[in-house]
Amino acid sequence: MTSLHEAARACLDAATPDSKPEATLAAAAAFARGELDMDPDAPPAEAIRMPGRPARPRLVHPRELPRRGLGSEAGRAAFIHAIAHIEFNAIDLAWDAVYRFRGLPAAFARDWVGVAADEARHFLMLRERLRALGHDYGDFDAHNGLWEMAEKTAHDGMARMALVPRVLEARGLDVTPGMILKLRALGDDVTADVLEVILREEVAHVAAGSRWYRWYCEGAGVEPRARFRELLREYASGYLYGPFNVEARLLAGFDEDELASLDALATRRDPAH
Repeated sequence: MTSLHEAARACLDAATPDSKPEATLAAAAAFARGELDMDPDAPPAEAIRMPGRPARPRLVHPRELPRRGLGSEAGRAAFIHAIAHIEFNAIDLAWDAVYRFRGLPAAFARDWVGVAADEARHFLMLRERLRALGHDYGDFDAHNGLWEMAEKTAHDGMARMALVPRVLEARGLDVTPGMILKLRALGDDVTADVLEVILREEVAHVAAGSRWYRWYCEGAGVEPRARFRELLREYASGYLYGPFNVEARLLAGFDEDELASLDALATRRDPAH
């Protein structure tokens, strides 16, 4: 296989917790070695109703997911599983950007192939931690919110960059610092150390979304701040929860005006949930 688009589709189609990260890391390494090319004459991407997924976890509405405290080992395992599920989905989201949005600068593919590889590593770290607690990926129910937003924005790269990295994935920037503090207070430094790695690297992932969102806006002659407000109102109702990690979001490419827009539309929620 020499086509980056074909490799991206193969990673999307991989359906197990073993095969998806394995295929992702192999494809990212092949791309880094120059073995995968972007075909400028490639046909448009085919529709993807759902990427490859294992039979478990069972996907349910977010309201059906029980809230568990971190004080018990089972509660901590459920929390780690929820983060692992986000990372598993994030592998698909990064590959979908590579597969779906074509005819873009090579730097776009480099960014999102790199993100896919990072997300695969994050998933594997979390899965290892989950197994150490006597569980595995699939043992708890999960939801499909991240991929649902990918489907909603499949037709529009600008909306995708604005809403998936900068709204859904950026939520981790807001909640992870508090979770790290709680885990350390409970003596679970191993999980906290994993989340420290994820938090540090997710800032760069959200920054990639900010960079390419502005690239799309510049190409379309669109004012990015005003368009961001419009996209939030159009797509993000029910997805925005404060308070926001201002420092991390500024590092990830937000500006004060965008943070004010987020804050104006957000539902206030305890950052632990």
